[in-house]
Amino acid sequence: MASALPGAAIVIMGVSGAGKTTIGKLLAGVLNCDFLDADDFHSESNKEKMRNGIPLADEDRMPWLATLCKVLREHIASEQRVVLACSALRKKYREILRTADPYYSLEAGCHLVKFVLLNVSAEVLADRLNARAAQGKHFMSAALLQSQLDLLEIEAIEGILQVDGAQPPSTIVSTIQDLILQ
Repeated sequence: MASALPGAAIVIMGVSGAGKTTIGKLLAGVLNCDFLDADDFHSESNKEKMRNGIPLADEDRMPWLATLCKVLREHIASEQRVVLACSALRKKYREILRTADPYYSLEAGCHLVKFVLLNVSAEVLADRLNARAAQGKHFMSAALLQSQLDLLEIEAIEGILQVDGAQPPSTIVSTIQDLILQ
């Protein structure tokens, strides 16, 4: 099963607190591939805005998304599978990441960049974000949760796989493997 999808990018997506990093690291370990956290690619000014509860605008996100696309494209070109934890909240943001697939077109779709949404209730997300903030483990302010939920766009035509992000991490990873690598 681990040999399926060489040179593919699997994007674990969702709002802050959904578990993207936890699940992404575990999945990358199981698949024996690189793991990237999109948060590591944010500029300091973006991180500062989020720390201060200021939602990012598209002007803030576009250079970040372009960098992420470039990194995914490099992995795909060298036939190295990669798991990326990234919010990817809007369709237009995912379109940018999809262009890392050299075969991607609107008509043909995307085969080498797969998206998995971690669905988690707002209440669980708020609890997770507050716990992280209390431990000083993340720059994202819990005050931005509603703005992220409002921004999230999912269209059935995109074929985004959706997984219950409130399940135990090992169950989530097994489910993703079953869905993506079938």
